[in-house]
Amino acid sequence: MKFNRYYFGLWLVLFVLFAYWQFNDPDPEIWVSIYGVAIIFCYLGIRGIFPRIPLSVLTLACLVGAVYFYPGEIGGWISQEIEQKDLTMKTPQMEEARETFGLLIIAFALSPALWKAWKN
Repeated sequence: MKFNRYYFGLWLVLFVLFAYWQFNDPDPEIWVSIYGVAIIFCYLGIRGIFPRIPLSVLTLACLVGAVYFYPGEIGGWISQEIEQKDLTMKTPQMEEARETFGLLIIAFALSPALWKAWKN
């Protein structure tokens, strides 16, 4: 039970920060909502509640979205990020690459909850 509190508590705080950083995004209503849903599931995880179907749908949606937004060239995207030396969005491709990894992070962070949901 302590694992749930610490693990999901850490992710809850991180997703709150991720949602906050989305307010300057071109489409904040979408990404703040996505991170908001992740925050809700982290809160449920802290409480030991693991709804099987909603977690499955969210994780699958995040994985499908990550495949959809997956950048054509990871090396080029990383080079662009390093070259610009700040986190402002310079190209739509950079934003889509970041969104891909945001979705993968959500799927990764909630995978223990999904495992517990299907285990019970």
